[in-house]
Amino acid sequence: MTILLVTGAFVGFTSGLLGVGGGFIMVPIQFFLLTLIGIVPSTALRVAFATSLAVILPTALNGAWGHWRRGAVQIKPAIILGVSGLFGGILGALTASYASVGILSFVFGIVALFSAFWMVGFKYSESGEKQFHSRSSYSIWGCVGGYLSGLLGIGGGVVMVPILNILLKFPIHKAIGTSMAFIAFASAGGIITYLCTGIFATGLPQYSIGYINIVQLVALTVTSIPMSHVGVKAAHRLPEKKLRYLFIILLIYIALKMMGLFQWLNLPF
Repeated sequence: MTILLVTGAFVGFTSGLLGVGGGFIMVPIQFFLLTLIGIVPSTALRVAFATSLAVILPTALNGAWGHWRRGAVQIKPAIILGVSGLFGGILGALTASYASVGILSFVFGIVALFSAFWMVGFKYSESGEKQFHSRSSYSIWGCVGGYLSGLLGIGGGVVMVPILNILLKFPIHKAIGTSMAFIAFASAGGIITYLCTGIFATGLPQYSIGYINIVQLVALTVTSIPMSHVGVKAAHRLPEKKLRYLFIILLIYIALKMMGLFQWLNLPF
């Protein structure tokens, strides 16, 4: 329980600070804890995905509200990204509900590595110029981010923030704020799907509704929501460079762990 509380606090803070949902942190920890109590890996991974999204939704709503109050949410792009992300989240969660655990773990690792190296290799733009993009471009990127959100139990912000900032040239604070609004929509699509596809699943941990485990949900949420407010305040007061690099290091470790590299090399971590 302590591990989950600490995880929730860290996820909430990084969510508010960097505009990411925190699924890359929550999913592996939940997965390993569930397998330790005897839940089969295929079920444990889907429970981790679903519960992660259920934690991300209220955390993202709180973070988006905080950024909106500071003028850092682009409303129209957020709505277009969010609606397309919701449908993408449904498709991603449907895919994850029937894909093999090996494939899902490997894809999770690949996306985590890609996001980490992307964050290393590009400098965030601080341009204050207003950018104009077509609805179709927002819809496409929203669907991509939403699909990854539902497929891997992540908010999608770790993909969406670089897209908004690097490709669509949003200033970094507006990229983070708009990403938080997108995450709320995208995670909702995945949650609905995991609730439906998990109704008749067997071997679930106690106190589960569909693939969402209430015990883990409460433990993670109780610390993530208040810490998201702290992260929002820090995002508008402090440079996030050092924390971003710590996050990148953690992403790389989690990616290699989920891909089974350490186990393949017989390394004890």
